Amino acid sequence: MPVKSASALFDLTGRLALITGASRGLGYALARGLAEHGATVLMNARDAQRLHAAVSSLREEGLSAHALPFDVTDAAAAEAGVARAESEFGAIDILVNNAGMQHRGPLEQFPVEQWDALMRTNVSSLFYVGKPVAAHMIARGRGKIINIASVQSELARPGIAPYTATKGAVRNLTRGMATDWARYGLQVNAIAPGYFNTELTRALVQDSAFTQWLAARTPAGRWGEPRELVGAAVFLASEASSFVNGHTLYVDGGMTASV
Repeated sequence: MPVKSASALFDLTGRLALITGASRGLGYALARGLAEHGATVLMNARDAQRLHAAVSSLREEGLSAHALPFDVTDAAAAEAGVARAESEFGAIDILVNNAGMQHRGPLEQFPVEQWDALMRTNVSSLFYVGKPVAAHMIARGRGKIINIASVQSELARPGIAPYTATKGAVRNLTRGMATDWARYGLQVNAIAPGYFNTELTRALVQDSAFTQWLAARTPAGRWGEPRELVGAAVFLASEASSFVNGHTLYVDGGMTASV
């Protein structure tokens, strides 16, 4: 096998990447970053109007992007969406399971319906989308799956115990997927972001007390910026990570390394 240059190892030209929850926030940043490194991105979300606007935004930058709206919490819809992608756009080389949600509240008062919604969105969706994508990848003998975990895969804060449970499950499901699918040529890993400055965290960013706590708790002393997640995603999506499997890469400014 010829040795590739360092830059070629990270080149995603000709690759097709499906990113769930890609219409805004970190999902949009990841879609943009993969596209900037040469990939054609299939952007998924439930809100078709917001999704098409996000796709148009990337196309205006000269990037290759398409909309693929479906509900990742519906197993039948996810399977149909993957089948449509493979039929209309070609082989999915990279899957980024990014769709997720948060709901805060005391655990002893936490609504059952919100618990169920968190589990469907943050955990079940990885299986609903990952299973049909992996079936195609296994048949081809190659593929990259990146699950989005969190610092809450390791840590907990008051009021988010159910979310913490889901992200712990993402970390271990990533291990399980790698254990089952590595033999077929797939690499399955996770990225665990710390606290990032996005439109979804704007209220926390603007909360001076929380931001002060965050700066004190994080060795880097600040919020992360979405572009700082791209390098990890490109690494795990590219040939550079060909022998990395079942790993969770924390991109958190040192938060999980420090007490």
